[in-house]
Amino acid sequence: MSTPFYVSPQQAMADRAEYARKGIARGRSVVVLQYRDGILFVAENPSRALHKVSEIYDRIAFAAVGKYNEFENLRIGGVRYADLRGYTYDREDVTARGLANVYAQTLGTIFSSGAEKPYEVELIVAEVGESPADDQIFRLPHDGSIVDEHGSVAVGGNADQISSYLDQRHREGLTLAEGLKLAAESLARDNNGGERELTSKQLEVAVLDRNRSQQRKFRRILGTQLSRLLEEDGDGSGDAAGDADAEDAPEAADASETGDTADAGDGAAEEPGEDSGKKKK
Repeated sequence: MSTPFYVSPQQAMADRAEYARKGIARGRSVVVLQYRDGILFVAENPSRALHKVSEIYDRIAFAAVGKYNEFENLRIGGVRYADLRGYTYDREDVTARGLANVYAQTLGTIFSSGAEKPYEVELIVAEVGESPADDQIFRLPHDGSIVDEHGSVAVGGNADQISSYLDQRHREGLTLAEGLKLAAESLARDNNGGERELTSKQLEVAVLDRNRSQQRKFRRILGTQLSRLLEEDGDGSGDAAGDADAEDAPEAADASETGDTADAGDGAAEEPGEDSGKKKK
């Protein structure tokens, strides 16, 4: 009888971490940054059906890279957690910090378990506050750790290079147009230091707008409004004019996220996040 091959726990965890990092790096990047009126989400994603950025609750949004079916399951779980907590207690009890802790426990348990492979995902959970000082952005890597980010953050693809570019150029008080241009420029940089040209059709853009009159602060920026902001030289607020273009497109859990690691979806065609926040106590 042969002796089973021994792998030290340290080596096994290192191998799992490397496996997850490689899967995440194959996906196209997502940039999240603060601007004057809230938090901006920009993802390189030509698909209009498979979203990387979604609403979770009134002031909370979610962005992810990696395997679509894995982060879609996490997104749906987050929506259910937020709806249940808000309905059972109070809407103000639903916070990005609490949601990030739930995601951290889930990802950490999966990563530490030897019974299944680690999730090949990296998440961002953000909450817009009454002022820029109250904004919260949390990044959650594959192992379930939580990183409290400020100003700007990038995940997926060549995230290190994009983050370095953003750190050098991001500043407080950016208008929406300025923040969008900065995010698009950072996403257009490739691993060799060159630049590509990204059009509005290749970008998925959404904001948490603190000045929006509705209780739900999340809205998508689509179509002509997005094209106008990318070309704009002014203050670029464009908030009121863009609400008609900012209706959420239907979500679909299909085969995989366009441009990211291919895998089977979970088959859920519902979009709980679209109804999030409608219930009153």
